[in-house]
Amino acid sequence: MHRLFLMRLRTHSLRALHVIFCLMAILLGLTSQAYAGERVALHWSEQAAPVEAVSRYAPLVGVHNELLIIAGGISTNNSRSSAPKYLSSIWLAEKNPNQPRALNWKKAAIKLPSPRAYGASASFENGIVLLGGSDETHTFNDTLLVRRNQASGIEMHTLPALPIPMREGSAAFVGSTLYVLITATDTGKTTALYALDLTTAALATFTQDSEPKHYTAAANWQKLTPRPQAITLVSQNDGRGDVLFALEMPNSDSQSSLWKYNTDNSQPYWMPQSGFNSALSNLQLSSGNALAIGQSHFLVFASSANQTQVLSYNAITNVWAKYDSIDPQLLAMPVHQAASSIAVLPWNGKILVHQASKFNSSLKLAAIAEASDAFGWQNMTVLVVYLFAMVLIGVYFVFKNKNVNDYFRGGQHIPWWANACSMYATMLSSLTFVGIPAIVYRTDWLYWGGIWMILAVTPIAAYVAMPFFRKIDATSAYEFLSLRFNMPVRLFASALFTLFHISRMGIVMALTALALAAVTPFDAWQCVLIIGLLSLIYCTLGGIEAVIWTDTIQTVVLLLGALLCFAYIVSGVDGGIAEIFRSGIANDKFRTLDIDFSMDSFTKLSIWVIVLGGIGQNLSTYTADQSIVQRYMTTKDVASARKSIWTNGIMAPVASVLFFIIGTGLYVFYQSNPEKLDPTKQIDQIFPAFISSELPIGIAGLIIAGIFAAAQSTVSTSMNSMSTTLVTDFMRPFNLCRSEKGYLNAARLLTLLVGISGTLVGLLFISPEIRSLMEEYFKVVGMFMGALGGLFILGIISTRANASGAMVGLFFGVITMLLAWVFELVEGYLFGSIGILSCILVGYLASALFSNKPANSLNGLTIHTMK
Repeated sequence: MHRLFLMRLRTHSLRALHVIFCLMAILLGLTSQAYAGERVALHWSEQAAPVEAVSRYAPLVGVHNELLIIAGGISTNNSRSSAPKYLSSIWLAEKNPNQPRALNWKKAAIKLPSPRAYGASASFENGIVLLGGSDETHTFNDTLLVRRNQASGIEMHTLPALPIPMREGSAAFVGSTLYVLITATDTGKTTALYALDLTTAALATFTQDSEPKHYTAAANWQKLTPRPQAITLVSQNDGRGDVLFALEMPNSDSQSSLWKYNTDNSQPYWMPQSGFNSALSNLQLSSGNALAIGQSHFLVFASSANQTQVLSYNAITNVWAKYDSIDPQLLAMPVHQAASSIAVLPWNGKILVHQASKFNSSLKLAAIAEASDAFGWQNMTVLVVYLFAMVLIGVYFVFKNKNVNDYFRGGQHIPWWANACSMYATMLSSLTFVGIPAIVYRTDWLYWGGIWMILAVTPIAAYVAMPFFRKIDATSAYEFLSLRFNMPVRLFASALFTLFHISRMGIVMALTALALAAVTPFDAWQCVLIIGLLSLIYCTLGGIEAVIWTDTIQTVVLLLGALLCFAYIVSGVDGGIAEIFRSGIANDKFRTLDIDFSMDSFTKLSIWVIVLGGIGQNLSTYTADQSIVQRYMTTKDVASARKSIWTNGIMAPVASVLFFIIGTGLYVFYQSNPEKLDPTKQIDQIFPAFISSELPIGIAGLIIAGIFAAAQSTVSTSMNSMSTTLVTDFMRPFNLCRSEKGYLNAARLLTLLVGISGTLVGLLFISPEIRSLMEEYFKVVGMFMGALGGLFILGIISTRANASGAMVGLFFGVITMLLAWVFELVEGYLFGSIGILSCILVGYLASALFSNKPANSLNGLTIHTMK
C-alpha cells in the first residue's frame, strides 16, 4: 500500500510539472507586451518642526548616527526693518519610533562658541565638522567637531583652525580627508582649497564630556590648487574609489562646469567631466546644494526662473539627468537669490531639504520613487509558478532515493551533460549573474582573464584530481585526507569546509536578497527566507539528483534570459551594438589587462594577480570543494566525469563573455537613458533593476525567478555538500547509525539543520553597505578554500608530507589569509593562491621537521604512487 501511494504521488508530481510548464508558456505568451522603464520622480512632503528649530537662514547642518543637527543661522522671525539676529543655539532631531514620518525634536544643552551663520559643514562616520561662518562684525576660522553622545545628546570638540577666515564655502569628506572650499572671506570673494586628514585613531582619543575638548592633530591643513570658479564640493564613488568633485558656475572661459580631483599620483590634478554645461544651461547654483546619494550618484539643486530643478549626476557613467517633481511648488523658492539658502541632507534613505530666505523657511522630505517599482501580478505569477515547479522536482526525486548512495551521488547514473550544467550552475550562481555585470558596469573587463584560467586548471581536474577521488570511491572529498594523512586532519578540514559553506550560504542568500529586494515586492529578509525555505524543501527531499536537474533547468533559463536581456539592452541604446562598442572603447570599459611590474602590482588587479588568483581559485574549487568533488562521483564512469569537467571548463569562460558584455551594455544604456536609473539602487542591483523595468512583463518575472532559483541552486548545493561531509566524515567512520536507512534519515535531518543555520546566517549578513557581491565573495572563497586546496595538493604531489606537517600547514594557511585580509596586504582575488602556496610550503617544511613517516600506505594516493 505504501509503495502504491508513492508511485501515485510520483505520477501526480510529473503531471503537475507538465501542467505548470504549460501554464508558464501560456502566461508568457499572454503577458509579454513591451514595457519601458519610466523616469525617476521625487515625492515631496512638508515636515513639521518647532518654529525655532528651522526658522533660521544659512545655518550649519549635518547628520550623524541618525541625528539631525541644525546649528546657528540667522533668525527668519525678524521684521524687514530690524537688524538680522544671529543664533548660537543648536536643535536636534531623530526618528520617532511610534510615528515613522515624524521627528522627535529637542534643543541641545550646548551652543556654538559664538552666534554665526553661513560657513560650511560636512558629515562623516565620526561626526559633523562645522567650519567658519560669520556674524555682524566677525568672520571665523574655527573648526568644530559635533557628534552624537547618547548621554547628553551631542558633544563638541575643537579641531585645527582654518588657515584663513571663511564666510562662505563648501566641505566634503573623501575617506578620512576633509576638503574645504572657501569662496568668501572677511575681505570678499575668493577661491581657496584646503585639506585636513582626520583619522579614526586620533578622534577616538576624545572624552565623552559635554564640554569642548581640544584636538591635538599631528597633521596641519594642506593648501591645494582649487578650481577658479568652483562653488560646491561633493564626494562620490566613481566605480573605482571615492573621489572629490567640484561644481563650477558656467562661464565663457570654462569648457566644463564639473571637475574631478584625481589623487592617483604624487601631483594631484583636476580632470574635466563632460555633459554638465548642457544639463545645467541657464541654471544657477549655490554652495551647499549638492548631496551624494546611493553608491554612485549625487544630486544638485539648481534654480531656473522661479522654481528649483533637481538634477542627478552618475559618477560612473558621467552623465546628468533631470528628475520630475511630483509637487514642484514645494520648492518654488529660487535658490539663486541673494536672500536664500538651501541645505540638502541624507535622511533614512530619503532627502531632507532645509530652505530659507531672510524672512521664511521650510523643512521638506523627498523620497525617490520609480513608477516601475510595481512588480505586477503577471511577473509575480510567473515567479511563484516557477519556484513551485522547482519544489515539485524535489518531490519527484524523493521516491528515487533508496539509500545514501542515491541521495549523495544520484546512484551514479547522472548524464554527463546534466552534470556539466550542474557544475556550471554551482560556479555561476546568482552572484555571477548579478555580480559580473555590476562589476563591469562600474569598472572594466579585468576579471575576465581570471575566468579563463579555468582552462589552465581543467586538465589537472580531469586527469589528476577526479581520478584520485574516483579511485578511492569517495563520497566526501575529505575521505582522501584520512587515507593520505589521518583522521584528525580529515575531521579538521571537513569542519573548516562546513563552516565555510554555512558562511557561503549566508552570503549568497543575503547578497542575492539585497539585489532582488530592489525589484520585487519583498524585503531583503523575506527574500532570504524564501530562498532558504524552498531550498530546504527540494534539497532535503530530493538529494543531489534534484539539485543537479534543477541546476540544469536554471542554467538554461539564466543563459537564455541573459541573451534576451542583452537584446533589449541593444534595442534601448541609440546606435545599437555599434554604439555599445564605440562608447565602451572610448571610456576604457573593455580593458582586459593591467600590465604592471611595480612593487604594488599585487595590491590591484594586475595581470599577475588575475592569472595567479584565477589559477588558485580554480585549483581550490576542483580539488577541495565538496560541491564540485561530489559531482565527480555522480556519473557512471571516469570518461563521463571527464566530459563533464571539460564541458564546464569550456562553457564557463565562453558563457562569461555574455555577462561581461551585458555589463558594458548596461553602462552605455544608462548613459543614453540616465533618467531611468534610480540613484538609491545599489550597484549590484543594477541588472535586476534593468530586468524588472525594461523587459516585457512575464519575461521579467521568469528571469527574476531564475535569479531566485540560481541562489537556491547555490544554497541547495552547499546544503547537500555539507550533509554529505557530516555523514561521511563524522558519522560513518564511527558507525553512528545501524543501517543505510538510518544514514539516509540522518542525511535528510542534517540537510535540514545546515539549511536552517545558513538561512539564519543570511539574515545576519543582510547589509546595504557592500559595494560588490563578487569582490567580497572572491575574498571569502580565497580565505577558506585556499588553505584547503593547498592541503589536498600537498598530499597529492608529495610523498614526504605527513599528518603533523599537514595540520601545521593548514593552520598557517588560514592564519596567513586572515592577516592578508585584516591588513589589506594584497588584492582579495589573490587570497586563494596565497593560501595554497603558504599551506604547501609550510606543510612540507613542517613535515620535514617532524620527520615521522606517513601512517598509511601511499599506493594510489600521490602522483608518484598512482598507477
